[in-house]
Amino acid sequence: MQRNIRNVAIIAHVDHGKTTLVDGLLRQTGTFRDNQAVGECVMDSNELEKERGITILAKNTVVDYLGVRINIIDTPGHADFGGEVERVLSMADGVLLLVDAAEGPMPQTRFVLAKAFSHHLKPIVVVNKVDKADARPEEVVNEIFDLFIDLDADEAALEFPVFYGSGRQGWMTSDLAAARQGGEGKDLKTLFDAILSHIPAPADDPNGSLQFRVTTLDWSDYVGRIAIGRVHRGTMKSTSRVMHISRTGKQKEVSVRGVLGFSGLGREEKKEVLAGDLCAIYGIEAIEIGDTVSAVDQPEAMPVIAIDEPTMSIVMRVNDAPFAGRDGGKFLTSRHLRERLEKEQRVNVALRVEPGDTADCFTLSGRGVMHLGFLLETMRREGFEFSVAKPHVLYKEENGERLEPIEYLTVDVPAVAVGKVIEILGTRKAELLKMDRKGTFTRLEFTVPARGLIGVRSRLLNATAGEATMHHVFHGYGTHRGNIEERTAGVLISMAGGSVTFYALDGLRDRGTFFVPEGTEVYEGMVVGENCKDNDLCVNLSREKKATNVRSSTKETFVKMPPPRVFGVEDSLEYVAEDELIEITPKSIRMRKLYLKEADRKRHGRQRETV
Repeated sequence: MQRNIRNVAIIAHVDHGKTTLVDGLLRQTGTFRDNQAVGECVMDSNELEKERGITILAKNTVVDYLGVRINIIDTPGHADFGGEVERVLSMADGVLLLVDAAEGPMPQTRFVLAKAFSHHLKPIVVVNKVDKADARPEEVVNEIFDLFIDLDADEAALEFPVFYGSGRQGWMTSDLAAARQGGEGKDLKTLFDAILSHIPAPADDPNGSLQFRVTTLDWSDYVGRIAIGRVHRGTMKSTSRVMHISRTGKQKEVSVRGVLGFSGLGREEKKEVLAGDLCAIYGIEAIEIGDTVSAVDQPEAMPVIAIDEPTMSIVMRVNDAPFAGRDGGKFLTSRHLRERLEKEQRVNVALRVEPGDTADCFTLSGRGVMHLGFLLETMRREGFEFSVAKPHVLYKEENGERLEPIEYLTVDVPAVAVGKVIEILGTRKAELLKMDRKGTFTRLEFTVPARGLIGVRSRLLNATAGEATMHHVFHGYGTHRGNIEERTAGVLISMAGGSVTFYALDGLRDRGTFFVPEGTEVYEGMVVGENCKDNDLCVNLSREKKATNVRSSTKETFVKMPPPRVFGVEDSLEYVAEDELIEITPKSIRMRKLYLKEADRKRHGRQRETV
């Protein structure tokens, strides 16, 4: 047994302070030099993570406290990245559950905690952000206890220690009265002591035959593929011969060229790593997530990590729009897309990729709009250019009954807007479960079909003047709830190519809202705005004012157009209709009709009516 090691994962809902707390743990154990310039949320190294302020990819670091090596694993909080959570929790022996002192347990809190209990991990509860004006720590602790009961936590888990504090200010205490006065000692010592006393040391046997399971993959231009995981038994030695056992059971004897141990935020070469510790190995090119590396003379595969099944799919295809190749895209062909998606599948176990109906399209299945949107945005920034269609949920058949994915939705809204929110979600076949007043806001809890959430966020924001906040998590499969109202408004479609003029925008301002500013290049069939009525309307945004000898006042100087509505990748996925595509390039995100010419759209519409 490795008494001088603790493996602990930090789990929480999005934006409850996981990564900020890790910053404090690193600083107070001397991981950074006194003169080292370090920004906030150092564990969020991905560009998209820094922009959004959320953790998407699980990462781990090491701190040393009183001679004990503490492996800290920072996990994603969003349910769409449950594949990451599932894998990394298999490396931990305990968890720090962070809960915001004002918001309390949220849907993702339930999601990640349920995953932790399925791995029988011991919890330590941290009520974070107690310095907020609307903090309510006593109520939050009671809500956490109720959540533990709902999730059938065992007696050992229910005896959880509770700490109060502020991860940003770098202090924690078990004394609520001291927390109200700003903490005691102004450091994280009490939390470190609790990790050593409450989180069990690894029970893995370093003298047994080798067993190592891959939970994450990385890549180095120098050594190739790097497999990261925990040594569950025996000792992982550099330059040793081992048996590689794939998830399908196929065995092959290979050599481990090198072993990397974790040190702070980096890695360093090691001759060996004992059972109970985390490490990275390289030299096995065909290794995949979920594979086992074991002793040659006693090959024994570990249980395959169970991953939640995808609930949503989209079709990706080669971009065939008129502006294809004009926005600096480096990778445009189906071969480029296929190779990139195959690479993504090696590290993203929650993603499924299948051939489409034609050679130039692929069907991508994932955990939700955010999960798929993150991949599309990443590919866009890498120089890929492609188009995607409207997302669809994945149904299941059981006993002849059609089942659909159901989400557990929480919406916090001002009390005056409760009626509007219930009305909007009612049209999406949502069922209200609970309503609680929390200060000036009301928390509404629903179960709603996953397809009912597509495009609902913008409607809720509009109905509540931008004050609503919504979070959802996969609840399970349920009976199909019937047809759901699609987008109610029609769109404005460009009838000709050219550059958008102020004269055309001003003349059409009463027709709806626009998605493009003056000077933007458009093409025929491109979606340029939203109609104020429920039908699609073709417009000419490149129309110019005819030159005459009649002078007019400088109208363009005094008349200002409203700013155009800007769409990101996820916004576009939630907005497009069945007969539309999203054109994604390194520089632009455009929406267009599947059939660019109006005559083709009408002919196809008649054919569908006939069928």
